Amino acid sequence: MHLFFDLDGTLTDSRPGIMASMRHAMAAIGRECPTDEALLRFIGPPTHDAFRELLGSSDVELNTRTIAIYRERYARLGLFENSVYPGVSAGLSALKEANFSLCVVTSKPEVFAKRIIDHFELARYFKRVYGSELNGERSHKGELIAHVLASEGVQGADAWMFGDRMHDIRGAQQNAVSAAGVLWGYGSKQELTEAGAQAVYASMPELVGAFTGRDLLAVDE
Repeated sequence: MHLFFDLDGTLTDSRPGIMASMRHAMAAIGRECPTDEALLRFIGPPTHDAFRELLGSSDVELNTRTIAIYRERYARLGLFENSVYPGVSAGLSALKEANFSLCVVTSKPEVFAKRIIDHFELARYFKRVYGSELNGERSHKGELIAHVLASEGVQGADAWMFGDRMHDIRGAQQNAVSAAGVLWGYGSKQELTEAGAQAVYASMPELVGAFTGRDLLAVDE
């Protein structure tokens, strides 16, 4: 069985770095930035889509310029204003020991995702890290999951997608992949269940227990 894990809001709490970089970008172009509570919903969707809505504009040049400012700060600082959720490392280790094949499947640009996974020493658990291109290619979850299935030679019926937002669930459904939501990230139980999640887990130990039968205690990491 192949298990696909989203990154932001599923493996790591990337909120501080993403929000700080969004605020920086909006200030740099002279725009007022929404509150942190309002910004939260922009963590998870593709960057190009998020900024198009944040800016309230379909101006491609403005969108591109603002994203470039955002990414300059994010690549320098924001990547590491981040932390691994409690229980994630132990859970990934247990899943790998149980002979599941694990991949990171994130809408975040792959170049950033790999740096984060390496920085937090999570690479040992994953067969590969899959993400989008900086130009926005494969930033939508359905397109990305299709790419992962083709690259790995995996059928949708042999995989599960885990994520904290509706985009993860819907992207999986588009590829006949089973999908489960996680509640320690940025999406609500209502968002995930309404999107069609087949299961929703409140903690990483609960998720691991459902797939391995092991009773793991949550650990602070």
